[in-house]
Amino acid sequence: MSTVKKTSGEIPRRQDHEPQTMALAIEPAELSANNKELFDKCTEKLGFIPNVLASYAHDNAKLEAFTLFYNDLMMAPSGLSKLEREMIAVAVSSENRCFYCLTAHGAAVRQLSGDPVLGELLVMNWRAADLSPRHHAMLAFATKMTRASFEIAEADRQALRDTGLSDRDIWDVAAVASFYNMTNRMASAVDMRPNLAYHGQARG
Repeated sequence: MSTVKKTSGEIPRRQDHEPQTMALAIEPAELSANNKELFDKCTEKLGFIPNVLASYAHDNAKLEAFTLFYNDLMMAPSGLSKLEREMIAVAVSSENRCFYCLTAHGAAVRQLSGDPVLGELLVMNWRAADLSPRHHAMLAFATKMTRASFEIAEADRQALRDTGLSDRDIWDVAAVASFYNMTNRMASAVDMRPNLAYHGQARG
């Protein structure tokens, strides 16, 4: 199942220039009115339907659950900016070497920051970036969660507090990092491929 530009909330089909969405051949489900509207909005605003959504469209309930959780974590009010949440997504995805998420969220970092170099640094190695103490601590925490979450201790949380993050902010850092550890593993397991449009976005 793959994606191209399409309207009317239909699950898109691949054209020759688009990569296969994922390695699993699962028939699409009949989408609810809400999910059809979601696909229409994606087509209108982005010009395409993200392949992660097309991949989940084999099960209407799972697609709704995924999008609701994503929207809450990434777009709801938070002490973390949208850019900071995308930075966490990229740092985690870099540790997990997730091609889909590095491509899609690397593009988001470039767009939100207006800095294509920062976007590339975070994809390759966030430690090489000229980050504020807040952002360095935030990405170090997310990386440690990804590598060895059982080693997280009070000192790690205090390091975040020392840069001005509240306990609610720390929750959000952990929640975003946890979400992308799940999505990275799903994307890798089913060989999910990013839409070609992501590769060229916000390159300068």
